[in-house]
Amino acid sequence: MAARRGRAGDPRAGFRGPAAEPGPAVPQGLIRAARKSGQLNLSGRSLSEVPQHVWRINLDTPEEAHQNLSFGAADRWWEQTDLTKLILASNKLQCLSEDVKLLPALTVLDVHDNQLTSLPSALGELENLQKLDVSHNKLKSVPEELMQLSRLKSLLLHHNELSRLPDGFGQLVNLEELDLSNNHLTDIPTSFALLINLVRLNLACNQLKDLPADISAMKSLRQLDCTKNYLETVPSKLATMASLEQLYLRKNKLRSLPEFPSCKLLKELHAGENQIEILNAENLKHLNSLSVLELRDNKIKSVPDEITLLQKLERLDLANNDISRLPYTLGNLPQLKFLALEGNPLRTIRRDLLQKGTQELLKYLRSKIQDDVTRPNEEPPVTAMTLPSESRINMHAITSLKLLEYSEKQAAVIPDEMFNAVRSNPVTTVNFSKNQLNEIPPRIVELKDLVCDVNLGFNKISSISLELCMLHKLTHLDIRNNVLTSLPEEMEALTRLQIINLSFNRFKAFPSVLYRILALETILLSNNQVGSIDPMQLKKMDKLGTLDLQNNDLLQVPPELGNCETLRTLLLEGNPFRTPRAAILAKGTAAVLEYLRSRIPT
Repeated sequence: MAARRGRAGDPRAGFRGPAAEPGPAVPQGLIRAARKSGQLNLSGRSLSEVPQHVWRINLDTPEEAHQNLSFGAADRWWEQTDLTKLILASNKLQCLSEDVKLLPALTVLDVHDNQLTSLPSALGELENLQKLDVSHNKLKSVPEELMQLSRLKSLLLHHNELSRLPDGFGQLVNLEELDLSNNHLTDIPTSFALLINLVRLNLACNQLKDLPADISAMKSLRQLDCTKNYLETVPSKLATMASLEQLYLRKNKLRSLPEFPSCKLLKELHAGENQIEILNAENLKHLNSLSVLELRDNKIKSVPDEITLLQKLERLDLANNDISRLPYTLGNLPQLKFLALEGNPLRTIRRDLLQKGTQELLKYLRSKIQDDVTRPNEEPPVTAMTLPSESRINMHAITSLKLLEYSEKQAAVIPDEMFNAVRSNPVTTVNFSKNQLNEIPPRIVELKDLVCDVNLGFNKISSISLELCMLHKLTHLDIRNNVLTSLPEEMEALTRLQIINLSFNRFKAFPSVLYRILALETILLSNNQVGSIDPMQLKKMDKLGTLDLQNNDLLQVPPELGNCETLRTLLLEGNPFRTPRAAILAKGTAAVLEYLRSRIPT
């Protein structure tokens, strides 16, 4: 080789010499192709730095020009194209050189999934840049010079460590897409109001307590995602954003929804997992285009009749609220294909009906519209001072709704008249919640052949009676906010039990009998003092989809819990364990399970 390298006349010498640029990380062929196409993809090459000749690709005379004396049409290096697209994603870059300014024709620069802690100020000189992707890095700040990129249309900064943004952000007037999700932002510059061409803005998973009212000036904005922040209110001006089509407000601290007088184009409103208590007619009546309304996991108590104005509604999710009654006219919504109501204390709809799916539910609601007109007031009020005589017992509820209800009476016992009134009427639902019961009424056993839903929440019950364990058709048991410390082994006989709510009791250990009720789909055990769980036993519960253990005394989470792959919702916040850390928990159940699996000792 030494002799060959010494012969200056060999036209192929430049291709053979081991010292020839560009080195092993970037093959010469790629560089050559990039000179023709104007595009260079160096993703996934484990680069810890960008080779100098990449920055100088359009400046230096190509190596082959010195050696190759016979050019075909394809080899005219002097006809090379300026580099317009450079992809450096998924490498190990910790910094970008200021030499990036040597590529002034770049329209696309993609450096996502590296280890960048800062960006070079020279980026501001790339005046043709239209798309910049620096997501999934470790950026703590954005250089002011970036604000000079007046042609930038797409800026992706998600999954970094940004705590603030430059005030001059509004200078990026041509921006159409801006993703700032998964950072540490506590506020948004007011200059955002100047981003009048912005179509998509993602602010999810930050630490925003409020939104500046000025963002309502973004007249082109179609999609706004504020999921998982600390928003307590939404500026009323937001309602004037005439182009808005999708609004995500999930997982915040909202107590009410804004009114939307101008959002005539709003198609999707996602506001689940907040603290919304009231749904007003005003919130709904202007949303003529709405097709998705997602309000699950709030504290909504009633649904206004005006919901029937949403004639284009296709999906309505009201699961896990405090709704006791629905307007039957909901059944008339012409486009409704999906209606979720589980986890509500509905008095008028049997649980087995809920499980039959949306179409059956709507058919039932339509069938009741006439009843609603003829019997607008279903029951005379029962005061806490009077025990119901036969005339005060709601016979309509018993005969038509199969519901035995005696709740919110502060009663220490359930009067015998209630059970006597049942007689031969089939009762499937019992609601004795919000009283002062010290024990489960023994006569409940009389309902064992049909009852499938029992609510004994908000009482002073200290133990589960054997009578309750004989309700073999039971599918749903709500016994939250009592003073239970254990469950009897006899509960194993409740083989159809699907949902049990034991939140706000005094359990110090996970009730072992639950491991043997294999039909269980949902276990709610938050706000107790549970110190440990057995992942091997949980794994056998192949129907279990939701496990809520928030605010307990778990000092550790066993990694084997990651093998419980049927879990779709695992809630562990508010426990004293160190790992998984809050950042992992915040990513949701799938990420937590994956993390736990990665910790299983091999």
